Amino acid sequence: MTFGLASLAFPLLRRLDPERAHRLTIWGLRRGFGPRQAAADDPALAMRLWGLEFPNPIGVCAGFDKNAEAYAALHRLGFGFVEVGTVTPRPQQGNPRPRIFRLPEDAALINRLGFNNEGLERVAARLAARVGGARSGVLGVNIGKNKDTADPDADYVTAARRVAALSDYVVVNVSSPNTPGLRALQDRAVLARLIAAAQQALRDSVETPPPLLVKIAPDLTAEDERDIAAVALESGIDGLIISNTTVDRPDSLRSPRRGEAGGLSGRPLFAPSTQLLARMFAATQGRVPLIGVGGIASGADAYAKIRAGASLVQLYTALAYHGPGLLPRLKADLLHCLRADGFASVGDAVGADHRN
Repeated sequence: MTFGLASLAFPLLRRLDPERAHRLTIWGLRRGFGPRQAAADDPALAMRLWGLEFPNPIGVCAGFDKNAEAYAALHRLGFGFVEVGTVTPRPQQGNPRPRIFRLPEDAALINRLGFNNEGLERVAARLAARVGGARSGVLGVNIGKNKDTADPDADYVTAARRVAALSDYVVVNVSSPNTPGLRALQDRAVLARLIAAAQQALRDSVETPPPLLVKIAPDLTAEDERDIAAVALESGIDGLIISNTTVDRPDSLRSPRRGEAGGLSGRPLFAPSTQLLARMFAATQGRVPLIGVGGIASGADAYAKIRAGASLVQLYTALAYHGPGLLPRLKADLLHCLRADGFASVGDAVGADHRN
């Protein structure tokens, strides 16, 4: 399918309930109806990180392909990497519907899904098929705890062990606002213990463990930020993802749905998440690779995240509003931004705002 045909189908999906539209999108991608990138990316967009080769720095964040059904199609579409999940050890239904809300006036979404997924074994089976076949494209697995677990550390250890040999990197999600008590795992002592347990689980599972990252919330105090930066440096984790959705509701929101409970994503998250990204880059002294997430809808947005300190970026909400045609435009615009400022590659621009 060409990008043109995909763009024709996109307005029809926008007429449906958001969750139904998303399920149909995954269904279509899984069955080969998605568009395919026609040409290789410009070498200036390539990024090497953790020993992995990314053809471009733009990825799909966790939440889009929760159950690892469509990652191959997303790679074919032209994303530089794909992150599946969040997956929990046991299947869970998540919160009652409706639980996704469009805020078109604000180019935003609110979701309170609650880690709905088919569980670790179903996801692992799909990832095993990838490893056993033609393995192409960088793939991360985002792991979380079940809502009713009595031992959060045990859930993360179980998940880390199961996906260690099936993923290119693993993400510990302690920042979704839709699982009670999850964000408390960002406490300094708790987070340090959790990271150590996950690192050990990965080392015990494979000879060469995949990189371990932690995804953090945008709703942090200054003390929280300092503590997380300190844990990141002391623990030797491989990266931070900044950031998850926000429970904040800025006064600028205009949509009638702005009062819905859940995590807000999209355009209103761009400025605060990018500011947090810049602060965490400074707090970690540029020694911890960062993935920037939140409100990216253009090449200029991606470029701003990179200059603020992101080595890679991810998006989701913008796809819901702009469809798959967004990706080639975004890459072209990012390339233009790099060249306009005299950078030969994405890597040259990472953290540029901190050099003066």
